[in-house]
Amino acid sequence: MSGTWRVDDIPDQTGRTVVVTGPTVGGLGHHTALELARKGARVVLAGRTPAKVEETVAAIREQVPDAAVETLQLDLASLASVRRAAAAAARLGAIDVVVNNAGVMAPPYSRTDDGLELQMATNHFGPFLFTGLLLPQLVASGDGRVVTVSSLMHTTARRAPLGDPHQQRGRYFRWPVYGQTKLANLLFTSELDRRLRDAEEPVRALAAHPGFSGTHLVVNGQVGRATGGIASILDAAVKAVSQSAAAGAWPSLMAATADLPGDTYCGPSGPGQYAGAPRIVGRSRLAGDTRAAGRLWEISEETVGLRYP
Repeated sequence: MSGTWRVDDIPDQTGRTVVVTGPTVGGLGHHTALELARKGARVVLAGRTPAKVEETVAAIREQVPDAAVETLQLDLASLASVRRAAAAAARLGAIDVVVNNAGVMAPPYSRTDDGLELQMATNHFGPFLFTGLLLPQLVASGDGRVVTVSSLMHTTARRAPLGDPHQQRGRYFRWPVYGQTKLANLLFTSELDRRLRDAEEPVRALAAHPGFSGTHLVVNGQVGRATGGIASILDAAVKAVSQSAAAGAWPSLMAATADLPGDTYCGPSGPGQYAGAPRIVGRSRLAGDTRAAGRLWEISEETVGLRYP
């Protein structure tokens, strides 16, 4: 596929089941789910807070009254919650697409109940486990797809996160760690797709990034909330210099629906990949390190207690 892509290019999704994580109203997940529902997909919104997920259900049905929308409670920072969510997802039957969209951006240092740094837990280990547990349902679709949302920030990572994930070495710097989690998303995508090809399974793994999009992620990471006082000021500043969250969802939609090979990376086509219609984009040299991808895979299986089937 050459050139850029448009939302109008999404084919009919009737009969397809898509799971989207992180569906907060106004965010990338919301807009990803909305466009897929508009095209007839059965969309499953997987989020941490049931009340907030229901807000997104209402927002989607306001635009698509007959949308087939279901919900799933999922906290990616908790491996136990991921396992419960995957067990509940068994009712869905075959799954055509999983969009690993949820994430946190540069919060203060903290450890989860599993002893993992919050960003790595939410942005990588949780999605790694969730995808692995849903893999049989993706295979059952006959043409499954895993789309993982990375970031331009992956290029800031100076090394892959290959240390003991239960140990903090040295001082914690939130932004470099965020960059490492986004690098991990691309290493995971490459290694997953390689393993799927080797096993001759009918599933592809792809990645996407939203450019610089006006979501609440940046503000939440800095001040812990998205509205009120300095948060509202920061939020307005981010939106003034970024593209909309709806446009930020386009690369994910391209990765989820376009006729693309596995391990494709989609992002905006404008200068610096900050904004614009989506197209196939490149990645950092580190993101193409197959040895690092293999080692991260081994660490991840050990950490989450799952060997992929």
